[in-house]
Amino acid sequence: MARETSSGQLAAIVKSKRNDIWKQWLTSVKDRSRSNGSTAEIQAELAPIFDAVMDGIGADVSDAGDSTHDELRALLFEYSRTRARQGYSPSQTAVAIFSLRDAIWESIDDASVRAEFPRVSRFIDDLGLLTFEAYAKTRESVIGAQAEQLMELSTPVVRLWDGILAVPLVGTLDSARTQVVMESLLQELVATGSAHAIIDITGVPAVDTEVAQHLLKTVSAARLMGAECVISGIRPQIAQTIVGLGIEFGDIATKATLESALRLTLARAGFEVRRVAQVTPRT
Repeated sequence: MARETSSGQLAAIVKSKRNDIWKQWLTSVKDRSRSNGSTAEIQAELAPIFDAVMDGIGADVSDAGDSTHDELRALLFEYSRTRARQGYSPSQTAVAIFSLRDAIWESIDDASVRAEFPRVSRFIDDLGLLTFEAYAKTRESVIGAQAEQLMELSTPVVRLWDGILAVPLVGTLDSARTQVVMESLLQELVATGSAHAIIDITGVPAVDTEVAQHLLKTVSAARLMGAECVISGIRPQIAQTIVGLGIEFGDIATKATLESALRLTLARAGFEVRRVAQVTPRT
């Protein structure tokens, strides 16, 4: 009964000093979390969380994972996700929740009631840890999305001529990137109705067995779509490496430069490239 009485007194004190706790918490969050938002914005973000935490303390359910606190956990996850996208650190996010613990503690002036406070402290600590979890998941999601965008930007498919596409590759070619290259190339082949493609590896620092296999898979996929590919950018060092590794490109055409590959591809497409007489501009 003693514990129940102290718990009831704690809930009663928190309820009676609700406005004071709220004001002190807002001031603490503004100072400690270094929030860039206005007071009105901070209030709008924290008010639902504050109400849910106060209700949780009154319900005397100290397990933050209990179904009673489903709404509170959802609010904390959304708060953490928003701040993660805004560029705040996890510490800046969690300190806002931990500050509420301090505000509640300072509102209690009865020693017998303070003996019940560890239950509230653990409850709020668990809520603070939830913000770290939500923050980490959000950052992983954001980083993953950015990585995909960068990968797409690093593998552009450009139209060189009517019916001729080019894929200039720069940097390391791994399985994930090869998949993006393959998908982008096949989509453009269909969209433009092109029958020829040049895969330029001038910007690829090294070619090993794995890279060669990725290139062969891309060429094979393009052939299944009815398109022929030429691989350009086979520098002397790369040529020696390919021979040393015993890699066979079979009947796939390879060229040292993009210019040579374009000439070959234009010829395959039925175009004739020739130099016209140079016209001297009038003075």
